Amino acid sequence: MRFMVIVKATADSEAGVMPSTELLAEMGRYNEELVKAGVMQAGEGLHPSARGARVRFSGPARTVVDGPFAETKELIAGFWLWKCASLQEAIAWARRCPNPMPGESELEIRQVFDAEDFGEALTPELRAQEERLREQVAAQQKSGA
Repeated sequence: MRFMVIVKATADSEAGVMPSTELLAEMGRYNEELVKAGVMQAGEGLHPSARGARVRFSGPARTVVDGPFAETKELIAGFWLWKCASLQEAIAWARRCPNPMPGESELEIRQVFDAEDFGEALTPELRAQEERLREQVAAQQKSGA
């Protein structure tokens, strides 16, 4: 199973406060553990929402809203993509994480859908397309494109 582990934003992360050298070192050690255990598939920090935008959909209409966004508790400051046997394993890894922010912070763990989760709606043609796209992405990442 794959899980996205979401690092929730804080007032500091939204203000652009960068992590200390000590926190970067702690997170580096933690990420090494995740990689050695075969858990970590990806992970990145995100710039504050002031440097982002949202695209809202209403039928065929599209509206772009520039950041920053007001509800800090609903924003994301970073993420990992983990491969774990269960939600309980993902929780166990999250409990070992250094506090990602000064003060209080929160991680949210969400299971990523797999092809099987879509049942009959994912036709053989759509499944083949999905596989082809995954292969193309992997090839692009490998070639550095």
